[in-house]
Order: sequence, then structure tokens, then C-alpha cells
Amino acid sequence: MMKYPIGIQSFDQIIEDGYVYIDKTDLIYQLVKGGKIYFLSRPRRFGKSLLVSTLKCYFQGRKELFKGLAIDKLETEWTEYPVFHIDFNGTDFTRSGKLDDIIGGTVGTWEKEYGRTTEFEDIGKRFAYVLHQAHKRYGRRCVVLIDEYDKPILDVLDTGYTATIDGKERLLEDIHREILKSFYSTFKLADENLQFVLLTGVTKFSQVSVFSGFNQPSDISMDEQYETLCGITQEELEHYFAEPIKALAVKYKVTEEGMLDMLKHRYDGYHFSGNLTDIYNPFSLLNAFAKKALRDY
Repeated sequence: MMKYPIGIQSFDQIIEDGYVYIDKTDLIYQLVKGGKIYFLSRPRRFGKSLLVSTLKCYFQGRKELFKGLAIDKLETEWTEYPVFHIDFNGTDFTRSGKLDDIIGGTVGTWEKEYGRTTEFEDIGKRFAYVLHQAHKRYGRRCVVLIDEYDKPILDVLDTGYTATIDGKERLLEDIHREILKSFYSTFKLADENLQFVLLTGVTKFSQVSVFSGFNQPSDISMDEQYETLCGITQEELEHYFAEPIKALAVKYKVTEEGMLDMLKHRYDGYHFSGNLTDIYNPFSLLNAFAKKALRDY
């Protein structure tokens, strides 16, 4: 019986517990070998967090998880790098001080492992120092993975929410933008200590204005080479899900070809390059197969 990873975003859990995994590791291999700092924008519930988790496992050198996948035949070294992962998912940033708590707490945890200098109070410089120390300790550059980088701003964008800082009332949106600018300045300060960086989000980074002074990442959001990095293609749909498609066809009393048309009509419609390759929403498809019902999810 096929197991669907609905709500599961951990690559290691999906592999170890036998959930269906759509192999994107050939593209991941191209990504890590072809550049250094990337930005990827995709809609919510489109597999960004799973991509980040897969990259984390790859850079941790967990070769056993990738056995039988495309990258297993491509990668020969499986070098382990120090990985720094921060996930802004699942946090309500409409509360004043929450962003400071999350970033400060995360960097503080890393400082306990790699050391802290009293020379800097700025969060970006503190993080850059951590990356320098990690590079020095392991002799390998660092990997930084940031999931939903823009959520702290999107949560408060145009809401009018305010907070009082040093006796002055300010928009929470502006406060968060300043905090993130400082944090993301790390990628310029620590360039020589970085092996790979990926930021994912919903909005294009140019629209959020948090990267002034930052080495501009390669925006692969509409890149033909990576248009299928997240989501499910028509070919993948028919290859991985032949059995549930057949089961749905029986339930709805249509042919398998007819069911494919119904799935396309309801869940297709995303394009992420000029190629106009059809990409299905994975969350919706997996729910339809698991619940054996064509509904909006």
C-alpha cells in the first residue's frame, strides 16, 4: 500500500518510513555543483521544505538515504559539511519581539557550539563569526539553508501592526525588515566561509528589500533548468502514481485516461519557466490520492 507523505517535510523520515518520494536528486546534484548562492520562490505547500531537508541530508553526507536515487550514481565523494538551517515556518510573527527571539535564539545555540565573540552585537556579524569558526574547525566551508525567508515580513505586511522601540512606535513590518537585513548581511560578510546557500520563499527577494549589501543570489524561480525542482510533472504523475490513478478511475467510473484529464483539470496549472511545463500542486494531489476524492485541498 502506497504511503503518502502529507504534512511530512523531512527527507530522512520519508525515506526511512517508506513514503513515496518523487526523485528530484538529479536536479539537486546539478544545483549544488553549478553554483553557490540561490533563491527559489514557489507557492506554499509546494515542496520547498522537503527540498531544503533533502539538501540538508545531502550536505551532511548521509549517503545511505539516497541509495537507489538518481544522485546515488552521480555523487562519488559524499563530503560532510557544517550545515546551518533556519526555518521560519510555523511561527506567528505578528507578535512583537518574536523575530528577534527566533533569530537570536538560533544564533545563540550555534554560538554555544562554535563560540561567541564579544566584539559584535549585530546579529549578522555574530552569525558570520559562527560560520568562520565552523569553517576553521572542520576545514570545510559552511552550508546555510533558510526556509520561508520572507514569512516574518509577509505576516505583518500592510497590517499596520506596530511595536514600541526606544519609546517610539514603529511599524512591525519596518522593524522586521531591518532585523532581516542585518541577518542576511551575513552572506556578504562570510562569503569565504560559505560553500552553498539556499533561501526559499513565496515572494521574490527584490520585492521584500532585505538584501541591500548582500551578494545577490541566483534567482532560479523561473529558470528552465530548475522549473521541475518542486511539484509534480505529468511524467512523474503517471510514473509514480499509476495505482492510485487506477483506483480513482474505478471509483469515478471513468477510464484511466479520463481520470488523468480530471486530475489535470483540477490540480494542474502551474508554470515556472518559458517552457510552460505543466506542474501539479503536490499537496493537492497527495491528498486526492490518500482520501480517494477529487476535492480542493
